[in-house]
Formats: sequence, structure tokens, C-alpha cells
Amino acid sequence: MSKYIPFTDEQKRRANSIDIADFLRRQGEQLTRAGRDWRWKRHDSVTIRGNQWYRHSREEGGLAIDFVREFYGLSFPEAVTLLLGGEGGVEWNQTHKSAPAPRKPFALPEMNSDMRRVYAYLIKQRFIDRDVIAHFAKSKMLYESCERSADKTKEYHNAVFVGYDENGVPRHAHKRGLYTVGGSYRGNVEGSDPAYSFHHIGANDTLYVFEAPIDMLSFITLYPEDWKQNSYVALDGVAEHALLRQLELNPRLQKVVLCLDHDEAGIEAAGRLTEIIQARGYWKVSVRQPEYKDWNEDLKAKNGVASIPAQGHPKLEVLPEICAGLYETCKSLISAHNPDAVLLEHYEKLKPLIANGKLPQGKAPAVTEHLEVMAAAALLAAQRQYRQMEQPAAIEQLIAELQDSYRPHRDRGMLRSRADDLRQDVSSLNRQISATGLRSPEDKHNLIASYLRLALDCVRSQIFVRLEELKQNTETLCLQKADGNVQQAEHTGLASQRLML
Repeated sequence: MSKYIPFTDEQKRRANSIDIADFLRRQGEQLTRAGRDWRWKRHDSVTIRGNQWYRHSREEGGLAIDFVREFYGLSFPEAVTLLLGGEGGVEWNQTHKSAPAPRKPFALPEMNSDMRRVYAYLIKQRFIDRDVIAHFAKSKMLYESCERSADKTKEYHNAVFVGYDENGVPRHAHKRGLYTVGGSYRGNVEGSDPAYSFHHIGANDTLYVFEAPIDMLSFITLYPEDWKQNSYVALDGVAEHALLRQLELNPRLQKVVLCLDHDEAGIEAAGRLTEIIQARGYWKVSVRQPEYKDWNEDLKAKNGVASIPAQGHPKLEVLPEICAGLYETCKSLISAHNPDAVLLEHYEKLKPLIANGKLPQGKAPAVTEHLEVMAAAALLAAQRQYRQMEQPAAIEQLIAELQDSYRPHRDRGMLRSRADDLRQDVSSLNRQISATGLRSPEDKHNLIASYLRLALDCVRSQIFVRLEELKQNTETLCLQKADGNVQQAEHTGLASQRLML
């Protein structure tokens, strides 16, 4: 365990003011420009501006210290020490600042004289229907740009997807490179208003939501029947601004279908957007996933091209197994006279195992056992309260409700933050349990909610431990394999030397 180092307020301020882009470059990380910001290549949903960062896929952000804690898994003292360059508090020696240039007014890129490259790329490489392309080209929502390099020696051609506001004024443009070899460029034109991304509004009451314009055109190609009557919007990511703007401008849109990518980020975004939409009174929200990773991959597969497979969410994949184990533990504890005592006993055993915020090597089974027993005891205690209120609830029902309530986009943070959640849950329960006098119906409902919250936080922690254990086992196997390859190479080298002798 690292020694705790007290920091002055001035040291904390300096650590938080570190330029994150410069810090990442010194770690060997790659960044790309995204308008006024930098985008981290390893986590492409993270944008950086000076000492500030924002993770769009999870709608969270902060300053430099939080960044290092979140992505490097360090404690607060360790994060400050790293940012300041050592225990002595020496400020990071920044080689250059990445402060963005002043914001430019929005302007559409220069238009090419034809759309030959756009048609060739979207039809031959992306399999988009020609008539669909022609519709958006005729509506001046899609064109080919011709942009020159700063030294005027090169030309760059991009497909430009234009978003208009309610007055027909272009306010947003997304560029997609047309190169078919290597990674092609994609990004929004500087000054674009995220509320007016590429979209089509029809006459019916349903809005289909996509991550990118090509996903939207692919979906229309796959499901062309009366497509012009439908409404579509491409978010250029997973932020909600364009979606909410179209709902605001078009009151007839009462149904939302989230058609995001079939991967971890898309699954989390669908959950987050569902909550945002429903909070604004739109209750008819559904999720429609592509069979492969995204809708263009589905379109490629339909045309006989190898496609990127869908990716499930790892947390959702282990959740059913954890809930099944929870049911068995509940059955074994059903005769426990005092589930509160069982809960507190296992919490006391759990605390030293997670005290430093890191999963001890080889202790995952013990941590999992304590968490599972705590969750089971909490559910049995909640069941007892329901029974006293003459509202009987079966354990199977409580576990099913717990599983249904789990949202991966809300389940974030390292083991340290999970330990803090458990501590707060247990502390709250202790106060409620030790309160004297008769409990009112409201008190009983609050107590049940506290038990269920603790059970859910235990399950969240179990999921983290299970995935962390798998990660540790994988890393161990990789190291063993690497050591085996080295030993094999050494053995082969010695054998060769003997043959030469």
C-alpha cells in the first residue's frame, strides 16, 4: 500500500490545472483534433480541452485529477503525485499547451463540382441504395466537398451530411472521408450546432434514432417501405441534443425507437437516452438492435460481405448468473433468525478486503461470497418487512425486480467508489434499524428501499469483481504464455548450438 502524502490546496489546484492532452502524450497516447477539442484515440468517446475532459458515452467529466483516477485507477494521492511529477510536488513540465484556437463561425465546406466519389463510396463500399442517396443529394442534405490543404498542394474529398434548423438554415455538417484504404476521416465541421445534426422528418408519429448518418441511410436501405413517412435523426455519437430538439419541434412525434450500435457503448447509451426521453414525458420508447455491430454491418452482411459481429455488454452477460447464485444463497439463509445480523457480520469481514480500493490477488472468491450473502440477507430482510405490511413478496419476485432494475450505464467507477456506496448503504440501514418507536408505513417503505438499494449495490460490486477476476486471469495467462514462448525460444537456441557443435 502506498504511503499517504498530504497535499496543500495549492498543490491540488496545480494538479487539477494540468493540461490533460499534454499529459497523455507523455504517456505515449495518441490524440486527434475534434474541432476545438482533442479526442483520445484509445477512448474515442472522450474529448479533452485544456484541463477538462468529458466522456460522451457516459455523460460524465471533470478535471485532471478525476481523469487520472478514472482512467488509470489511481487513488487521490497517487493521482496528484503523478500529475505533479513526484512526491516533492514538482509541477508537470508541459512542453506545449493544447489550448484551442478561438471558435470559428459555422460554414459549410466548399462543394465539389460533382458527387461521383460520394456515389461510388456509398454504393460500392457501403451498399446504400442509389435512390436514397439521390433523395438527400437533391434535398441539399448530402454533397461532396473539395477542400485544399493549407499549402494548397492537396485536395480532400468528403461526404458532407448537412443538418438544417427549422428555418431551413444549415447549422450542422458531418464529414466522412471517402478513402477506401486505411482509416478514413470523420468529424463535425467546427461551429456545428449539435441540436441540428443530419435528419429527416416525415408525417407519422415515430422517430428512429441512430449514432451516425451512414447508419441512418443503411437502415432506410434495409427497410425502404414508406420510409419518407418516417422520421430519422443521426446523433453523430450518443449525445441527446439532436433527438430532443426534433421532439421539441415536432409534437406529433410520440414514439422513439433507439437504433444504436450493438456494442457496449450503444447498449449503455440506449439505457441513458431512454431515461432522458421518458423524463420528458415520452413513454413510448423502444430499442431496436442490429444483428451485427451496426446497421451498415447488417447491410454488408445482406450483400455477402464479412461483417463485424455484435458485441454484448459484459456486465449484462454475467448478471443472470449472479442473480441465479443469489437465489440459491437466499434459500440457504431462509431460516436465519436475524438477516440484519448476517448482513452486518459479512460486511465486517468484507471491509478489510476492499479497504484500499483494489481487489487483492486471489481474494475474489471471498469478496464475492461476502457480497452475495449481504445481498441475500438484504432481500430476506426486505421480504420480512413486506410480510409485516401484509404485502407478501416471493424471493424470486424480488430477485427478478432487482435484475430488471440493473442499468449498466449507471454502474460506473472502480472498487473504491463501490466500497463507499456499500459503506453509505450500511450506515443508512443502521440508522433506520436502530431508530426507536413504531415505524410508520412511510418508514417501512423507506427501510425496504434501503435494503433493496444495498442488494443492488452488492450485485453491482459482484459484477465488478467477476469482470476484474476474469481480467486478472487473462493477464496471468498472457504472462504465462509469454514466459513459455521465451523458454521455448531459449530451448530452441540451445538445441541449435548443440547441433552446430
